[in-house]
Amino acid sequence: MVEEMKTNILKRNIFGRVAAFMYTIEFQKHGVPHAHFLIILDNKYKLLAPEAYDKIICTELPDRDTNDYLYTLVTKHMMHGPCGNLNPICPCTEKKGYCKFEYPKEFTDHTSKGKDRYPIYQRRNTCKVVTIRGQLLDNSCVVPYNPYLLSKFNCHINVEVCSDIKVVKYIYKYIFKGHDKIAFFVHADDPNIEIDEIKQYQSARWISPPEATWRLFGFPISEISPAIYHLQVYLEGQQFVSFKTTHTINAIVSNPMIRKTMLTEFFLMNRENKDAKNLKLLYKEFPKYFVWSKQYRMWTRRQRGTVIGRIVICHLTEGERYYLRLLLMNNRGPKSYQHLLIVNGVCCSTFREAEEKKGLL
Repeated sequence: MVEEMKTNILKRNIFGRVAAFMYTIEFQKHGVPHAHFLIILDNKYKLLAPEAYDKIICTELPDRDTNDYLYTLVTKHMMHGPCGNLNPICPCTEKKGYCKFEYPKEFTDHTSKGKDRYPIYQRRNTCKVVTIRGQLLDNSCVVPYNPYLLSKFNCHINVEVCSDIKVVKYIYKYIFKGHDKIAFFVHADDPNIEIDEIKQYQSARWISPPEATWRLFGFPISEISPAIYHLQVYLEGQQFVSFKTTHTINAIVSNPMIRKTMLTEFFLMNRENKDAKNLKLLYKEFPKYFVWSKQYRMWTRRQRGTVIGRIVICHLTEGERYYLRLLLMNNRGPKSYQHLLIVNGVCCSTFREAEEKKGLL
C-alpha cells in the first residue's frame, strides 16, 4: 500500500509535481503500520491560497445522494469522536472535558490560512448528521481528507496543508523516540525451585508481530528524496579524524587519507578538474554534479540521481569557522583556504576581514 501511495503521489502527480518528499513508518500500540508522509511540491504547484486548499482537501460530509460510496467511507474512516463531553472516556478527552485535537471544530463558510498553525478549512453548517457510536456528529467532526485517496485506499488517510519546518521533526520523532519498553519475567512451575525475585525480571523492548515481520523482510522504515550531503566546515588542519581503537597514533598521523575531506577535495577539484573549473560551483552546489566516495575520499562526476548539499550550521560565537562558512556560501570555485582570503588582489589576514571587504557582513 505504501508503494501504491508513492506511485500516486510521486509518479502520477495527483497533487502536482513533487520536488521533495519524506516518510516514516510508525507501528502503533496495536501493531498496525502507520505511515507519515511529507510532500513538498514544485514551485509551480505550491498551494499558496486558501482556494487551492479546497481543491485537494475536504472537511465536510459528501452528498449521499450523488456519491454514496464516498459518504460511506467518510462516515467509516474520517469521523473524529464522539469525544469531549459526549464521551468523557475517549482517549483524546482531557481532564477539563475538551478534546486535545480541538474537536468539534467551529463552522466556517470559507477556508482561511491559520496563523502559525494548520489552515482553517471550510466547514459549512449543512445540517447533515451521521450517527457514530450512538451520538450524532456533523461536519465539525470530519477529519481533513482527500476524496481521491480515500476512495482508492478505503482507509483513514488524514491530508493536511502545512508550512512549518517543525513538521519534519514531527515525522521523524516516531522512529527516533525508540521502542516501547516492558518489564517481564519467566517463572517455573516447580515450587521447589528457589526464586530470585530481583534477577527474574528483565527489561526489554516491545515489538509487535507486524513490526517484526516488516523488519525481517527488510521493508523500509523511512525514506527521503532527494538525498542530502552534509558538507563539513572546519579551519585548515582542524578536521575531525575517525579511527579504530586498535590503530596506533603513528599509523593514524602517517595515513595520507585522513587529510582528504569533502572540503579539501572540493578545493582540489576546483584547481585540477576541468568540469569543476568550468562550472565554478558553490560548495553547497557541488554534490549536485559530483559524487563523494567515502572509500577513496574523492569527488567524481555524478552520473545519476539527484542530491542536494547543505553546509553544516556554524554559530557566530565560533569566530573564524563561522566566517569561513559565509565565504563558502558566497564564493564560486575557491581553490584553497588562501584563495578565499584574497579580495581584489589583496590577501586578508582573517576570514572575517575578507567578509567585511566583500560587504557580506
